[in-house]
Amino acid sequence: MAKTIRLTVAQALVKFLNNQYIEFDGKETPMFEGVFGIFGHGNVVGIGQALEEDPGHLIVRMGRNEQGMAHSAMGFAKQKRRKQMYACTSSVGPGAANMIVAAATATANCIPVLFLPGDTYADRQPDPVLQQMEQPSNLSITTNDAFKAVCKYWDRITRPEILMQAAIHAMRVLADPAETGAVCLALPQDVEGEAYDYPEYFFKKRVHHIDRPRPTARAIQEAVELIKTKKKPILIFGGGVKYSEAEEEFKAFAEKFGIPFGETQAGKGTIDWKHPLNLGGIGETGCLGANTIGADADCVIGVGTRYTDFTTSSKWLFQNPDVDYVNINVSKFHAYKMDGIQVVGDAKACLEDLQAALEQTGWKAGYTTEVAEAKAKNDAEIDRIYHLDYTGKDFVPEVDDDLDFAKVSEEFIKLTGSSLPQTRALGVVNETIGEHAVIVGASGSLPGDLQRAFRPTCVDGYHVEYGFSCMGYEVNAALGVKYAEPDKEVYALVGDGAYMMLHSELPQSIAEHKKINVIVFDNMTNGCINNLEIGHGQGSFGTEFRFRNPETGKLDGGFVPVDFAMNGASYGCKTYTVHSADELKAALEDAKKQTVSTLIDVKVLPKTMVHGYGDWWRVGVAQVSKSQKIQDVYQNIMVPHFEKARKY
Repeated sequence: MAKTIRLTVAQALVKFLNNQYIEFDGKETPMFEGVFGIFGHGNVVGIGQALEEDPGHLIVRMGRNEQGMAHSAMGFAKQKRRKQMYACTSSVGPGAANMIVAAATATANCIPVLFLPGDTYADRQPDPVLQQMEQPSNLSITTNDAFKAVCKYWDRITRPEILMQAAIHAMRVLADPAETGAVCLALPQDVEGEAYDYPEYFFKKRVHHIDRPRPTARAIQEAVELIKTKKKPILIFGGGVKYSEAEEEFKAFAEKFGIPFGETQAGKGTIDWKHPLNLGGIGETGCLGANTIGADADCVIGVGTRYTDFTTSSKWLFQNPDVDYVNINVSKFHAYKMDGIQVVGDAKACLEDLQAALEQTGWKAGYTTEVAEAKAKNDAEIDRIYHLDYTGKDFVPEVDDDLDFAKVSEEFIKLTGSSLPQTRALGVVNETIGEHAVIVGASGSLPGDLQRAFRPTCVDGYHVEYGFSCMGYEVNAALGVKYAEPDKEVYALVGDGAYMMLHSELPQSIAEHKKINVIVFDNMTNGCINNLEIGHGQGSFGTEFRFRNPETGKLDGGFVPVDFAMNGASYGCKTYTVHSADELKAALEDAKKQTVSTLIDVKVLPKTMVHGYGDWWRVGVAQVSKSQKIQDVYQNIMVPHFEKARKY
């Protein structure tokens, strides 16, 4: 008989996690660096006891909000290119429910995070226990069932022996580049403390290999046969290239055949923006260069991309009537999108095999001067918006859809003393933070500005979550990035709305002595959505941060000012309030000298973010309205664009 070790379920889980490793290209790394935890009655005397008694090599990090700490875990794993990760544990009920948004964010972005929420009692004897969600139709349903919709693998450990099978399946999913995302093992609080004689072999060292599956010869040949009939292809650099660490193979492929490329949010910043074939961000939040060439491309070679609506501009961007798709992806699901040729396998392996086969045909892309011209125009445009200053009443904002801009800007300037355009502020940040800095973003107008205009200064220096565009990811993930890259300056670029939504781990950065820099772009507005509604014929409804007007009964009074610097100072941050480009540069330079986290409160003019470049995004515009403006948008913009979109 196998030797056994008598442990509680929680103790066995901690011991098991200590013995999991990931191997990639011959390099072996502990799979889990540690565990984030907020302890309550559903986990403190279970997994909390196990971690206090014998954590092994696992670092236990305290969270301040369950969603926030899980965003930190995701930020860490994303920055580590999915080769190392964290587990997150919470109490039952609201603690568990708080993590559901973060689990969705991880799954949408294909980032591995292990969730270990406490659960109600498996024996049901104390029911209804504190924080239990009672469902009269099914007493087995708990808050943790909500994780099923947002996780790639879910299980509930209702008996001690279930842990053995469930834990191994959890590792299977977390370590699989084609299937990875959030994984949830729900832990009933009575079972956490239940003892069992676990076989020793359950705790042996397990190495989970991230292999490089090669594509089939048939798939490569189909791709070659298609590509060699094309003259103006474009490559898409997706996150899968980055996680595969295939950037050199991607660059070699592009250079060998003269193919320009656009970047997704997940892929951006891996290849130097100055590379002559790098045309920048592509799609709805793409830039002038990539979208200009993409519009006329006759072949789209997507490498490691999920083809989100922002990457394809709601399947409208690629307007060449003869356009075809070659989809290189480790996930067969994603490879089938856009009805393209499916080249399923590791990005590096696929690019190597495709290059070798395509070389034999002597094929080259047919571009002459178009790519260089598009890149030059794009560079000039970024230079322009980076140095755009407010010029008074004659100033035209980049997003010129609001007839009330003059009134709104006058009100804002009078209240804050700042007339700093957002594009100018972004330019100062880009030019000042330094070549080894990492920027983190996620929501509002900033991801669009960043994909269109930001010029990353180092590999892995661009960290933007846009699979879920989760407000509140920015500050909390920045701490996770700092854990992953302790020697780098990390900057969270966050709007005022997203900062107020969630910045829970900022005080934890002080407690951990892990300095992060938070740059709050305060325009007293949910600016991205404000622009969206105005651009589709509506007014500023429910998106500006205003006092309720006692005369109208509506939220159309004056702007509500917030002192974000004072908030940061209350946590122990070094803070700055900025009203001009010079003040921003000075604050950024001084922030580099600090040893504690910093917060820079930048007052930026509303509606001065980067505008779109040949893009379209499908939104549900009302087909019936009393407003002629909305009717015109529907008939003249939405209908014709939708008719030209690819119906897949």
